[in-house]
Amino acid sequence: MKPRDAKPLLSEHRREVQRLERRLLLRSSLSIGALGMLSGCNLQDNDAVDKVLWTMSRFNDRVQARLFSGTRLAPTYAPAQITKPFPFNAFYAEVDAPDIDGDAWKLEVSGLVRDRSPWNLQRLRAMPQAGQITRHICIEGWSAIGDWRGVPFRTFLERIGADTSAKYVGFKCADRYYSSLDMATALHPQTLLALDFGDQPLPTSFGFPLKLRVPTKLGFKNPKHIAAIFVTNDYPGGYWEDQGYNWFSGI
Repeated sequence: MKPRDAKPLLSEHRREVQRLERRLLLRSSLSIGALGMLSGCNLQDNDAVDKVLWTMSRFNDRVQARLFSGTRLAPTYAPAQITKPFPFNAFYAEVDAPDIDGDAWKLEVSGLVRDRSPWNLQRLRAMPQAGQITRHICIEGWSAIGDWRGVPFRTFLERIGADTSAKYVGFKCADRYYSSLDMATALHPQTLLALDFGDQPLPTSFGFPLKLRVPTKLGFKNPKHIAAIFVTNDYPGGYWEDQGYNWFSGI
């Protein structure tokens, strides 16, 4: 019998070990409750364990949604408490962040909205602006305080005539990332379309030209390099959510 090549065999075992680790982490994280810090378990398998985990994850979503308050604010901080340097975080290396021409950039708007005309940076900066110094909490266990400024997302949704009775707002990004929010979180007073970090335009590594800042959610619910926004009643999923992360992920 011809021996199997060692490299594919090792690769195959490594994938199985990683999959088992993710599943065990997901199981243990179910006890965290409202934080919903679920790991990147592959929930597309058809075995009984994954079906149970998927059901519990959806249950977590429903519980967190009921606990969420549209008036309860995330903590804010003083300028002296801002984390310096603020860390880069993405599913790729910092050198691979997309280089976007701000003059040519257009934000696409679609779905259940009255005005689907595209937006440029000048038009966004002409809208009422707000700022916040809030904490970014990463599911990996670290956090950092940043100074974000831009357009209150509720104001933007009202301006485009979004159907605020719809269930979801989705985001597509220039770095292939995608995510979505429940409408209640989208309308929260601290949810922000961030254009600036401090008194400067967002640097590339922080999401230029447009980032969603949601201090009531875990960090992966804050998409960067936003290229399109859509309002829908169809579940949009998300980059990490479709790999098993808890979708609501409120904190």
